[in-house]
Amino acid sequence: MLSPTARVILGMIRLGRRSGYEIKQLVDVSTRFFWAASYGQIYPELKRLEESGLVRSEDASTNGRARRAYELTERGDEALDEWLRSGAPLAFEMRDEGMLKLFFSDGVPAEHRLANVRAMRAHHGELAAHLRSIEPAAREKGGGPYAALRYGLAFHDFCAGYLSDLEPELEAELARR
Repeated sequence: MLSPTARVILGMIRLGRRSGYEIKQLVDVSTRFFWAASYGQIYPELKRLEESGLVRSEDASTNGRARRAYELTERGDEALDEWLRSGAPLAFEMRDEGMLKLFFSDGVPAEHRLANVRAMRAHHGELAAHLRSIEPAAREKGGGPYAALRYGLAFHDFCAGYLSDLEPELEAELARR
Protein backbone atom coordinates (compact mmCIF):
# COMPACT_ATOMS: atom_id res chain seq x y z
CA MET A 1 0.00 0.00 0.00
CA LEU A 2 1.34 3.42 -0.95
CA SER A 3 1.64 6.21 1.59
CA PRO A 4 0.15 9.59 0.64
CA THR A 5 3.68 10.95 0.11
CA ALA A 6 4.53 7.98 -2.11
CA ARG A 7 1.48 8.77 -4.25
CA VAL A 8 2.61 12.38 -4.71
CA ILE A 9 6.13 11.26 -5.59
CA LEU A 10 5.06 8.60 -8.07
CA GLY A 11 2.71 11.08 -9.72
CA MET A 12 5.42 13.73 -10.01
CA ILE A 13 7.91 11.23 -11.42
CA ARG A 14 5.33 10.06 -13.94
CA LEU A 15 5.40 13.62 -15.27
CA GLY A 16 9.12 13.16 -15.97
CA ARG A 17 12.43 11.97 -14.54
CA ARG A 18 13.32 14.16 -11.54
CA SER A 19 15.50 14.55 -8.48
CA GLY A 20 14.09 14.83 -4.96
CA TYR A 21 14.77 18.56 -5.08
CA GLU A 22 12.86 18.89 -8.37
CA ILE A 23 9.95 16.90 -6.93
CA LYS A 24 9.77 19.30 -3.98
CA GLN A 25 9.93 22.35 -6.28
CA LEU A 26 7.09 20.97 -8.41
CA VAL A 27 5.01 20.18 -5.33
CA ASP A 28 5.51 23.74 -4.11
CA VAL A 29 3.98 25.25 -7.25
CA SER A 30 1.22 22.70 -7.80
CA THR A 31 -0.12 20.18 -5.30
CA ARG A 32 0.93 22.04 -2.14
CA PHE A 33 -2.31 23.96 -2.38
CA PHE A 34 -4.13 20.72 -1.54
CA TRP A 35 -1.42 18.15 -0.69
CA ALA A 36 1.98 19.26 0.54
CA ALA A 37 5.17 17.24 0.94
CA SER A 38 8.34 18.31 2.72
CA TYR A 39 11.94 17.35 1.98
CA GLY A 40 11.80 15.35 5.22
CA GLN A 41 9.00 13.27 3.71
CA ILE A 42 10.24 13.11 0.12
CA TYR A 43 13.78 11.79 0.55
CA PRO A 44 12.98 8.91 2.95
CA GLU A 45 10.02 7.96 0.76
CA LEU A 46 12.19 7.96 -2.38
CA LYS A 47 14.52 5.54 -0.61
CA ARG A 48 11.59 3.26 0.36
CA LEU A 49 10.16 3.40 -3.15
CA GLU A 50 13.52 2.46 -4.63
CA GLU A 51 13.98 -0.39 -2.14
CA SER A 52 10.49 -1.60 -3.08
CA GLY A 53 11.33 -1.54 -6.78
CA LEU A 54 8.79 1.15 -7.65
CA VAL A 55 11.38 3.72 -8.77
CA ARG A 56 14.96 3.52 -9.91
CA SER A 57 17.60 6.18 -9.73
CA GLU A 58 20.89 7.04 -11.29
CA ASP A 59 23.61 9.50 -10.52
CA ALA A 60 22.82 12.91 -12.00
CA SER A 61 25.49 14.96 -10.23
CA THR A 62 26.39 18.28 -11.77
CA ASN A 63 29.12 20.77 -10.89
CA GLY A 64 30.23 18.65 -7.94
CA ARG A 65 26.72 18.64 -6.48
CA ALA A 66 25.53 15.13 -5.58
CA ARG A 67 22.13 14.39 -7.04
CA ARG A 68 20.06 11.36 -7.99
CA ALA A 69 17.42 11.39 -10.70
CA TYR A 70 14.44 9.06 -10.32
CA GLU A 71 12.11 7.44 -12.78
CA LEU A 72 9.22 5.02 -12.42
CA THR A 73 9.72 1.32 -12.93
CA GLU A 74 6.99 -0.72 -14.54
CA ARG A 75 5.91 -1.81 -11.04
CA GLY A 76 5.82 1.83 -9.92
CA ASP A 77 3.70 2.78 -12.90
CA GLU A 78 1.32 -0.09 -12.12
CA ALA A 79 1.15 0.86 -8.42
CA LEU A 80 0.25 4.44 -9.30
CA ASP A 81 -2.43 3.29 -11.76
CA GLU A 82 -3.83 0.89 -9.15
CA TRP A 83 -4.20 3.74 -6.67
CA LEU A 84 -5.70 6.07 -9.32
CA ARG A 85 -8.34 3.44 -10.17
CA SER A 86 -8.97 2.46 -6.54
CA GLY A 87 -12.42 2.92 -5.07
CA ALA A 88 -11.02 3.17 -1.53
CA PRO A 89 -12.40 5.97 0.66
CA LEU A 90 -10.64 9.26 -0.01
CA ALA A 91 -8.79 11.02 2.78
CA PHE A 92 -9.67 14.66 3.33
CA GLU A 93 -7.45 16.76 5.54
CA MET A 94 -7.41 20.49 5.81
CA ARG A 95 -4.81 22.46 7.72
CA ASP A 96 -5.61 26.13 8.11
CA GLU A 97 -3.81 28.05 10.84
CA GLY A 98 -6.17 31.01 10.50
CA MET A 99 -9.13 28.73 11.15
CA LEU A 100 -7.30 27.25 14.15
CA LYS A 101 -6.81 30.78 15.52
CA LEU A 102 -10.48 31.57 14.89
CA PHE A 103 -11.57 28.39 16.70
CA PHE A 104 -9.59 29.27 19.81
CA SER A 105 -10.18 33.04 19.69
CA ASP A 106 -13.00 33.36 22.24
CA GLY A 107 -10.50 34.53 24.85
CA VAL A 108 -9.14 37.45 22.83
CA PRO A 109 -10.82 40.79 22.11
CA ALA A 110 -13.11 41.00 19.07
CA GLU A 111 -10.69 43.35 17.28
CA HIS A 112 -8.11 40.54 17.22
CA ARG A 113 -10.67 38.08 15.85
CA LEU A 114 -11.66 40.66 13.23
CA ALA A 115 -8.01 41.25 12.26
CA ASN A 116 -7.52 37.48 11.90
CA VAL A 117 -10.65 37.13 9.75
CA ARG A 118 -9.52 40.02 7.54
CA ALA A 119 -6.07 38.47 7.15
CA MET A 120 -7.62 35.11 6.29
CA ARG A 121 -9.93 36.75 3.71
CA ALA A 122 -7.00 38.59 2.15
CA HIS A 123 -4.94 35.39 2.01
CA HIS A 124 -7.71 33.44 0.27
CA GLY A 125 -8.21 36.37 -2.10
CA GLU A 126 -4.48 36.39 -2.95
CA LEU A 127 -4.49 32.64 -3.59
CA ALA A 128 -7.56 32.96 -5.84
CA ALA A 129 -5.88 35.82 -7.73
CA HIS A 130 -2.77 33.69 -8.22
CA LEU A 131 -4.84 30.79 -9.53
CA ARG A 132 -6.68 33.16 -11.89
CA SER A 133 -3.33 34.38 -13.21
CA ILE A 134 -2.28 30.86 -14.23
CA GLU A 135 -5.74 29.69 -15.30
CA PRO A 136 -5.37 30.53 -19.02
CA ALA A 137 -2.26 28.36 -19.38
CA ALA A 138 -3.84 25.56 -17.34
CA ARG A 139 -7.05 25.75 -19.41
CA GLU A 140 -5.01 25.31 -22.58
CA LYS A 141 -3.45 22.12 -21.23
CA GLY A 142 -6.73 20.90 -19.74
CA GLY A 143 -6.97 17.59 -17.93
CA GLY A 144 -6.59 16.87 -14.25
CA PRO A 145 -4.36 19.82 -13.32
CA TYR A 146 -6.91 22.24 -14.80
CA ALA A 147 -9.78 20.53 -12.96
CA ALA A 148 -7.79 20.79 -9.71
CA LEU A 149 -7.08 24.47 -10.39
CA ARG A 150 -10.79 25.15 -10.90
CA TYR A 151 -11.55 23.39 -7.62
CA GLY A 152 -8.93 25.54 -5.88
CA LEU A 153 -10.40 28.70 -7.37
CA ALA A 154 -13.92 27.78 -6.23
CA PHE A 155 -12.63 26.84 -2.77
CA HIS A 156 -10.65 30.05 -2.21
CA ASP A 157 -13.46 32.21 -3.62
CA PHE A 158 -15.88 30.48 -1.24
CA CYS A 159 -13.57 30.99 1.75
CA ALA A 160 -12.99 34.66 0.92
CA GLY A 161 -16.74 35.16 0.52
CA TYR A 162 -17.57 33.40 3.78
CA LEU A 163 -14.98 35.45 5.66
CA SER A 164 -16.32 38.66 4.08
CA ASP A 165 -19.76 37.71 5.39
CA LEU A 166 -18.29 37.07 8.86
CA GLU A 167 -16.60 40.48 9.09
CA PRO A 168 -19.84 42.49 9.69
CA GLU A 169 -20.75 40.17 12.57
CA LEU A 170 -17.45 40.90 14.28
CA GLU A 171 -17.71 44.61 13.45
CA ALA A 172 -21.17 44.65 15.06
CA GLU A 173 -19.75 42.93 18.13
CA LEU A 174 -17.10 45.68 18.34
CA ALA A 175 -19.73 48.41 17.94
CA ARG A 176 -21.76 46.98 20.86
CA ARG A 177 -18.80 47.45 23.22
